[in-house]
Amino acid sequence: SQSEQQILSSKLECVQSIKDGVLEEAKCTESNLVTLFSQKGSGAKTQTQSSLKLFQVETETLYKKVDSEDLYVTSMFYEREQNEREVRRGEVTELVWKLCFAHSASFETADLFMTLVFELRHLSLEALKAVWQRSSFKCRDNWQPLIDALPSCATEACVVLMKEIIASGEVEEDKMEYFFWSFSFIPKPTSGMIESLAPLLKSPGASQSCFLGVTALLHRFCSAYNSCDDVPAVQSVMRTLGKYLGGNCTVQDSEGLSQMQLVLKAIGNAGLAAASLAPVLSLCASLKSNPIEIRLAAIQAFRRIPCSVRVSDLLPAGD
Repeated sequence: SQSEQQILSSKLECVQSIKDGVLEEAKCTESNLVTLFSQKGSGAKTQTQSSLKLFQVETETLYKKVDSEDLYVTSMFYEREQNEREVRRGEVTELVWKLCFAHSASFETADLFMTLVFELRHLSLEALKAVWQRSSFKCRDNWQPLIDALPSCATEACVVLMKEIIASGEVEEDKMEYFFWSFSFIPKPTSGMIESLAPLLKSPGASQSCFLGVTALLHRFCSAYNSCDDVPAVQSVMRTLGKYLGGNCTVQDSEGLSQMQLVLKAIGNAGLAAASLAPVLSLCASLKSNPIEIRLAAIQAFRRIPCSVRVSDLLPAGD
């Protein structure tokens, strides 16, 4: 039957010539016949011919004699890896220096900057910290190439380093905002990133960019992984945000009102991860003593929560 027909017919023939145990020549012919949609065995056919020929044999290689006492057993892979790390650290530091001396508006600068970003992506957290210690200096025009390159790196190691830089207060506020803004665009967030950033939400005076950047990253993470609400790092962030709500979103003054609106916006940002806070959000929205701004913000916080979460009792009838 047609279903049993062979779609692809292939054939390989090789002729080898061997002399004194050494392969001197090999000639191969490979043919492939695709019979799909063809009749009577015809179809598309390809034929490839290849030839290998021995030209010369090297004389015996001379090895330098080494004292056996200087030899030791070790892992070659480990030593090679360490060496590559050292090389990359040096290359990154050199790139930063080159960027400092390059003309700010030139193709050379753009090329060097992109190379720096790609090199950072290959470094471990330990290597990145070492690079930061060597290359955190400012150029003559007050530019810090490494600070500008880190947000484009998007690896877990880079995110952890950015978090540590933020926590240490080593950079200006506008650079911190740049860091937080970049978290929204990380294509493949990891639980390690979230775990690292979660403590920043507990910091006194955490900025709007901090809340929105971290929760936007959380939303992207949960969009890519099922059951993200079971991830400890995600639970940690949601617990922190839940504590800000205080059970029913009650506020005492205008400063508390602004803070609560920000937290509710961040919860809306978090999306799938915020499902556990649905009951509290419902209470915040239905409590008549809450300011109308808070009640509306609580309703808007449901915007990314799955429809499977029951919100039919969000507002009592006739409210």
